[in-house]
Amino acid sequence: MRHRNKREEKVDLEKGVIDFFIHESDARIAVLNLDFTILEANLPYLAAVGKPRADVIGAHCYELTHGLDAPCSISQPELGCPLQQTLRTGKSAHVIHEHLFPDGRAVYCNMVTYPLKNQAGEITRIIEMWRDITRELSLRWENRVKNLKADLQKLIQEDRMISLGKLVASSVHEINNPIQGLLTFSRLMENTLAEGEPTKDSLREFKDHLALMSGELERIGKVVSGLLSFARQSEPGWNPVDTNEVLGQVVHLTRHRMDIQNIRLEMRLANARLMIHGDLHQVQQSFLNLVFNAIEAMPNGGLLCISSGLDPTSKRVRVEIRDTGCGIPEEHMGHIYDPFFTTKEAGKGTGLGLSIVHGIVKAHDGDIQVESRLGEGTAFVLFFPQAQEGELP
Repeated sequence: MRHRNKREEKVDLEKGVIDFFIHESDARIAVLNLDFTILEANLPYLAAVGKPRADVIGAHCYELTHGLDAPCSISQPELGCPLQQTLRTGKSAHVIHEHLFPDGRAVYCNMVTYPLKNQAGEITRIIEMWRDITRELSLRWENRVKNLKADLQKLIQEDRMISLGKLVASSVHEINNPIQGLLTFSRLMENTLAEGEPTKDSLREFKDHLALMSGELERIGKVVSGLLSFARQSEPGWNPVDTNEVLGQVVHLTRHRMDIQNIRLEMRLANARLMIHGDLHQVQQSFLNLVFNAIEAMPNGGLLCISSGLDPTSKRVRVEIRDTGCGIPEEHMGHIYDPFFTTKEAGKGTGLGLSIVHGIVKAHDGDIQVESRLGEGTAFVLFFPQAQEGELP
């Protein structure tokens, strides 16, 4: 018997190790020829492609995994072919592929190729390994969405505090005027009582003064209640939201500032309730930001039109906030939703208002459109899906 040399023993050992590795591994492994045909495949690979061994051995890998008539690098270059990369570089390669099978399955695989070389260093075969990462990607995506929602909620709350500061600054004047009136009336009554027993005429004046004071106190109470309601933090929750009611709240909060700046208001709200499914505070914040933007665009007065209705084409709830302010320069239109983009002076704005509005609208499966002419004004139009019957109270 001819004695085997060390080179033959080494080849047999390598082949044994490779065979053991391929057939004992839980990974999906195939050995490919340089023409993309499959020389060997383990059971997990056969199970993944859903074909018997006889149909797999000798078939092209791109036929089995992608249903293509030519290599991925030719038919769909955007996929990326690890086998081609390994042939070109002589090194291991890695890509992530989406495999669509005839039964409708979509599987995302982490694919790695390793070159097998002869004694001369030439590639003779390529080992291809799959790892199904569909579930892993799904979990990553779910976590990413969860984190994005948490980040959006945090930004909304921070922006809400900025809005609250603006509302408080405006409300100080609205509260201060009736307080001055209350002080005047109370001192008049004190002075009258200090002079002795009040006369009938004085009592009649007291009655008129008290009626006026009660009215002013109610006015102050409404302002404070509105601010407290707006400032109150609550856990985000999705419920039926009446858009007309929210628009009314926003107008109530900003009406005094409009009056100070000589801004006329036109409200054209639908007669019927317009219900959407969403987070009340987020919807309120989106409307408030747009109204604030409109007010700030009209420092010397103007007209603010707020309207609502059902879009006749899409049957979605439509809300429009239109001003006759300074307008948006055309070169800025493509950046208005970019975070921190602002044309305001330093300290006058964060540049987050419109990006937050955009994020809220998209989070509610809605759309936002804008039209603007420099020097003529701007209109933002929001579209929201109507709440379904099962979502209404």
